[in-house]
Amino acid sequence: MNLVIQANQDITPVQLKKLVGLTGAGRAEPISALAYRLVGAHPHDGVASYCWEQQLDYGYVRPSLKLSNFGLLVIDMDSTLITIECIDEIADMYNLKPEVSAITEAAMRGEIDFAESLRHRVALLEGLEESILQRVYDERLQLSAGAETMLAKLKEHGIKTLLVSGGFTFFTERLKSKLGLDFAHANTLEIINGKLSGKVLGDIVDTQGKADWLVRTRDEPALKGKQVIAIGDGANDLKMMTQASVSIAFHAKPVVRSQASFAFNFVGLDGLINLFGA
Repeated sequence: MNLVIQANQDITPVQLKKLVGLTGAGRAEPISALAYRLVGAHPHDGVASYCWEQQLDYGYVRPSLKLSNFGLLVIDMDSTLITIECIDEIADMYNLKPEVSAITEAAMRGEIDFAESLRHRVALLEGLEESILQRVYDERLQLSAGAETMLAKLKEHGIKTLLVSGGFTFFTERLKSKLGLDFAHANTLEIINGKLSGKVLGDIVDTQGKADWLVRTRDEPALKGKQVIAIGDGANDLKMMTQASVSIAFHAKPVVRSQASFAFNFVGLDGLINLFGA
């Protein structure tokens, strides 16, 4: 196997020597200034703890597995493609953030049912002005580090992109247009007379809903048989991630890190390029 090591700062010769020693790798090849490939590496129990201590991300990758092998990337929105939880920021505009974010955190850790948590949180927003959604988009929403670099490389390889979120279509549709994503699915807030009603329209895109959208998109005739990458951070992404060929936990909760194929704890989304090669 190849062991890919990545960081947000220079990887030192001492760190490389340690990892080569642990894994018996034949050599260390630079991928970029912040990433190396250890060729012919063997699994070792000490790699995970050492990399965590050194703030390094790592992944064992088959030499034959390249980015060009994939046909679809499925990615969560809140705290994954973007840095914020939109519903928390909407609530913050009206001093409701502590109560709403506590429910969000519990749902992301898998402690409460996602659909139930969303209905509860949206109900707390009843009566808020619709204009607050645009303010959050304009003033608070930022892409996660490396997002645009990753998406540009996916386009080079003809890899389709699906943004699937337990958040809201107000944000996913704008991101789809801005970033040139191929597909986007999320929940629709009911708005009456310019104000949030406190309800969500239609079926909620919950844990199962995310998985279902991945499968439907993967089964499109043009994508039939193509390998899929799924990236998420919360417990409501786990069913979706199990439907993918490769799953990546991005700055994720422990329950997600423990079940994903790979974890990016420190690097940005462009770590995907280093992991599988351009």
